[in-house]
Amino acid sequence: MERQALSEWLRSYQSKFSDEQQFVVPFVDLLQHPSCYQRTHLPGHMTGSAWIVNSDRDKTLLVHHAKLNRWMQPGGHADGDENILNVTLKEAREETGLINFQFLPIVFDIDIHPIPSRPDFPEHLHYDVRFLLVADEADQVEVSEESHDVQWILLSELEKYTDQRSVLRMKYKTLHG
Repeated sequence: MERQALSEWLRSYQSKFSDEQQFVVPFVDLLQHPSCYQRTHLPGHMTGSAWIVNSDRDKTLLVHHAKLNRWMQPGGHADGDENILNVTLKEAREETGLINFQFLPIVFDIDIHPIPSRPDFPEHLHYDVRFLLVADEADQVEVSEESHDVQWILLSELEKYTDQRSVLRMKYKTLHG
């Protein structure tokens, strides 16, 4: 999904979640900046991530992110690639080792969240576009150097791994549409 298509999609997006709906205008505004797909664009930039579920849609595949020290969906920086779906697929493959996904090129969720400062970079925002991917949980997963672990987690037990509102929102969307 390229910049123009994403912008058009966002302009008509309606979410039943008020927090998610509030992200639409800032996303549209960010997309007006030529460098918004670069990680150096501050105060925030585009990222893409994958909400990966099994075929029964009762489990999700999460990574335990090394730098952030929390369980989350795989994803990452666009680094200049304005096709955010391609970014998402690349990150999903790199962070899980899986290569085969079923998906619809329709945005599943959007989120804006802060990333803490590091010695080499200030606190900033990730404007995260999320796509729903389906994978075979029997396929071998691999832990990348960016993570401590990768696990299939039952949605019914997700709260044991995270209390992040946006992750729990995606759980709700998976279970209730």
